[in-house]
Amino acid sequence: MALIKYLVLYMAIGSSVAQKSSIRKSIGYPVAQRHLPKHPTVPPQQEDYIPNEKCPLSDGFFPDDEQCDKYYHCVDGVHTEKLCADGMVFNDYDSNEEKCDLPYNIDCTKRYKLQTPQPSEHCPRKNGYFGHEKAGICDKFYYCVDGQFNMITCPVGLVFNPKTGICTWPDEVGVTGCKSEDIFEFECPKVNETVAVTHPRYADPEDCQFFYVCVNGDIPRRNGCKLGQVFDDEKNADWYKDRLTDAELDELENPKPKQKKQQRIRGPSKRKHVRVITEEEEED
Repeated sequence: MALIKYLVLYMAIGSSVAQKSSIRKSIGYPVAQRHLPKHPTVPPQQEDYIPNEKCPLSDGFFPDDEQCDKYYHCVDGVHTEKLCADGMVFNDYDSNEEKCDLPYNIDCTKRYKLQTPQPSEHCPRKNGYFGHEKAGICDKFYYCVDGQFNMITCPVGLVFNPKTGICTWPDEVGVTGCKSEDIFEFECPKVNETVAVTHPRYADPEDCQFFYVCVNGDIPRRNGCKLGQVFDDEKNADWYKDRLTDAELDELENPKPKQKKQQRIRGPSKRKHVRVITEEEEED
């Protein structure tokens, strides 16, 4: 009798569990979510951040409003004032990055103030590119890192541009004493507009490896052929070295000082060598 009651109770419990499972499936509960809560847990809502003068966002790196080499590191809305190395300015392109850059790459027109310079020999500031101190020396400049300098010479025909920190054409610099007419002892011949728009080229009167391009017919820019080549003024093209004698090549690759008049050898010498006859040979 007791066994019969136990079987009836077991069947009743099984029927109840199956019924609940069927109800869950009918209302769209996946089997894997049977034991999850009926309503999802909502994370606590955070308070909105209130920007301040130094930290427009709660976290990041932000520039000073007036000084280009000063910036702020913000953490949870609390700022720490920082300075770039002397000669560098803060790069404000990405607030997630802490980066200082050369002033040529950053617009500091609205943040024109800078820290007090820390000069050293040839370096007005500890870092950056700076022109030569002596007026008229336009093709040399100093590259300074942490107050230590290294002098660099621009390629032939170019001068240092203090506004961009690179070597460029003299007519693009606009520095007194470093313009085209100051550097080159060459004046573009007067031509009509038809010829001027072709930017005519003329041989350098002192060095056959080089030539001048007259931009718009009146602005000279000095260019050069490859080593071992010379400019052909008639064909407006370069000559290859196999069209020159060994003596001409040697003169081209090892030029003499300009103050001394150069005498080009056009070909091998035709002079005959004279042998000196000794007294013994005369007696024979």
